[in-house]
Amino acid sequence: MNSFETYLKQQLHSKTSIIYYLYQIRDYLKWCKTRKENPNQIDYKTFLKYVKRLQGKQWKAETVNNKIRAVKYYYDYLIDQNEIIENPAEEVKVKRAVTKVLSNLLSSDELEDLYYSYKTQKINDFYFTAVAKRNKVITGLIVYQALNSNSLHKLKLEHLDLYKGKIYIPRTAKSNYRTLELKPWQVIELLEYINEYRPKLQKHINLYNEAIFPTNCSHFTPIIHTLIKHLRYTNQKVKNVSQLRASVITIWLTKNNIREVQQMAGHRYIGSTEKYIQDNLENLQEAINIFHPMC
Repeated sequence: MNSFETYLKQQLHSKTSIIYYLYQIRDYLKWCKTRKENPNQIDYKTFLKYVKRLQGKQWKAETVNNKIRAVKYYYDYLIDQNEIIENPAEEVKVKRAVTKVLSNLLSSDELEDLYYSYKTQKINDFYFTAVAKRNKVITGLIVYQALNSNSLHKLKLEHLDLYKGKIYIPRTAKSNYRTLELKPWQVIELLEYINEYRPKLQKHINLYNEAIFPTNCSHFTPIIHTLIKHLRYTNQKVKNVSQLRASVITIWLTKNNIREVQQMAGHRYIGSTEKYIQDNLENLQEAINIFHPMC
């Protein structure tokens, strides 16, 4: 169990999550022992019996899925240790009774308008020009690559391959690593920002490291707060980065298959991507019109 704990730490799980996962795995292994099952040899069908046991305790679907997630990580660990070759819990997820419907999303045109409308010219102070250039680059990475605050904060110069027009997104506590394509106009903005304006920001805070967006704060919140406030001047629908990211992922799902979007978004499990599928929105709106007419 100690080696599994080490594995979870390497995967950047929080201390609280690790304690929870270890507790759940002890319960799972106890269940296997009671049924005289070898946990390394359990197949998908047998694992569903464990899930049925969890559901029999009348827990909410979300609670059951959290317990299943712990077992998924355990089998991922066993695969990493070359003890098994398949994860029997990989595709197992209990569906919720009510599916959360995303709302107030921005269209593709609205997202692009946030980027193109970001003012960086005719600013008298060079430092504030540098801040504006930085924020426009960040806006592009949100509306085109669906990056969130954690991913933006972890970006370093080594993650950019501007000659190939690509950016590597490192793993975070809740997402997988991936490599994404940059738009041609993003490459131009990034080159200008890195060569001309980033050094000015570094000098201003007296911090010279490899971060693409240097900050002397332990988190990215101050930068994002200012950015979102500015974006609302362009579009009052803008709420936060999560909303913008959801908008981009939803658009991706209309053009790519769900597995491709899972990889692009950095989701560890397919269920995280499924919640962005908007197929039922038209039917939902029709039902609203029938049962709750506005006129």
